[in-house]
Amino acid sequence: MTVYYNKQQLKKRDFRGPDVFVVLGAEKKERRSWAIWEEGGKYPNVVIELLSSSTAQVDKGAKKALYQDVWRVPEYYWFHPETMEFAGFRLSNGCYEPITPTDQERLTSQQLGLELGIHERQLRWFTAAGDLIPLPEEAERQRAEQERQRVEQLEGYLRSQGIDPDQLPLS
Repeated sequence: MTVYYNKQQLKKRDFRGPDVFVVLGAEKKERRSWAIWEEGGKYPNVVIELLSSSTAQVDKGAKKALYQDVWRVPEYYWFHPETMEFAGFRLSNGCYEPITPTDQERLTSQQLGLELGIHERQLRWFTAAGDLIPLPEEAERQRAEQERQRVEQLEGYLRSQGIDPDQLPLS
């Protein structure tokens, strides 16, 4: 999604498209873009850029300066999915300071109360307790597995009571 931030409220100038950004306290609704002046002046709280050989220089230079000096983004992270380069920065007295990794090599997001780290060569979120937060497809698989186990338990109980669950009428 593109973020527009022109002071004259022009969408032809002053815009960027971070790979990932989070704005806390924003109204949940469908958007095609994020125009600062249409969102109560809210800038992102967290930005993540995915580096590539063609974007790394801009992401580490011009974009980092923009996020620090203009947008004043409290936390900025970058990750290179090929080289596994991973870094995070927190705004402190107007300047980005590197975020010190935890013992598990994760970066703590004070803004989100989560940790960001690499799991199986992917950038992933973890709870503050260190638990991997499942992706939507992983959560659905977990839910389906729990449902399957619940059905098996119920069928086992019915069989223990002398009832064949396969002979029950379905309604």
